[in-house]
Amino acid sequence: MEHKKNVLIVHNYYQQPGGEDTVVANEMKLLKDHGHKVYLYTRNNSEIKTYSIIQKLGMCFNTFFSIKTYHEVRDIIIKEKIDILHVHNTLNLISPSVYYAGFSCQIPVIQTMHNFRLLCPAATFYRDGHICENCISRGIMCSIKNKCYRNSRIQTIASVMNLILHKSLGSYRRVNFICLTEFNKDKLLYLNSGRKEIIDESRVYIKPNFTFDVIKKQNINQEDYYVFVGRLEEIKGTKVLLKAFKENKKKLLIIGDGEQRNTIEKYISYHKLQNITMTGQVSHDQVNDIVQKAKALIVPSQWYETFGMVIIEAYANSVPVIAGNIGNIGMLVDNGETGCIFKYNSWKSLNRILERIEIYNSMQLKEKSYQTFCDKYSEESNYTILKGIYENVRK
Repeated sequence: MEHKKNVLIVHNYYQQPGGEDTVVANEMKLLKDHGHKVYLYTRNNSEIKTYSIIQKLGMCFNTFFSIKTYHEVRDIIIKEKIDILHVHNTLNLISPSVYYAGFSCQIPVIQTMHNFRLLCPAATFYRDGHICENCISRGIMCSIKNKCYRNSRIQTIASVMNLILHKSLGSYRRVNFICLTEFNKDKLLYLNSGRKEIIDESRVYIKPNFTFDVIKKQNINQEDYYVFVGRLEEIKGTKVLLKAFKENKKKLLIIGDGEQRNTIEKYISYHKLQNITMTGQVSHDQVNDIVQKAKALIVPSQWYETFGMVIIEAYANSVPVIAGNIGNIGMLVDNGETGCIFKYNSWKSLNRILERIEIYNSMQLKEKSYQTFCDKYSEESNYTILKGIYENVRK
């Protein structure tokens, strides 16, 4: 009889909820549904708000190595007889010390790469309104000059020193990595471009994110609007989106919240754009209801994105996607089959695509989108890959 691995999932929540949290919840359910015992160790950066000045000063050390995390995780591994330690995020409170808890207990450690933080302190390869890979081409120290992490030189220095320390200690060479795409794997392997091998390439795997199938409403009719779902910030391409729909007058629903919400509301009001509606933050079920009726989901991101959960969630809803041709976003869309690709930073290109996609057979686009979800991003296809990774690292 097959032994189902006991898995400890480790995740440091940011103060603002994000896509990583959804991935963690999905993978926990996936593993439990397939008979695994799953344990969860978390910290939340909102804890920092309650810290005293002394505690905040102590964070400088804890970011490098948290003794609290090390002991707590090690105790769980021993008590619950954990077979696999699967880490999602370590910033800021968990720290790379979690790896050493796994090393000390001689169990495999897996890190899912949700961003580009091992190569870029900002984790995005994006700066001052454009793609920036200076940390790869010129060295990571240039990020300090540009204050890339939270626009703070002190915090950027701490981030850089953390990376340098654990590279020199060989921490990452003993870790197994899961990259979400081939594109992300290629970026990660830039770590080995110097004289010293930072990671073991044989320990790098590819597994996309997944989502659960959607219960679709019967006899649902497509309505005459497009939809954007995501955080409202420059990096998500809100400027390109607004400019396009200011000119084409097609209907657009914007779902989400963020730092640019007020700016977007003022833009809509100033230009009297009655074709654009903002819903704010709504429940996941409401998102599905709105997306299912849309002509297409629009993803105008201005950075690489490490995956793009909204795209596969649209496919699960049988909805095609219009996406910019940058990084992973363009690679997730089969042009003319599951949607269309436009020049990511051009609102004129987006408008041309909006005209073109309405000529296509909408039913064929929907059917192909859903079939792509079933083949690549469904629960069962994902578990097959994850199970294979777990078996490999246990060897």
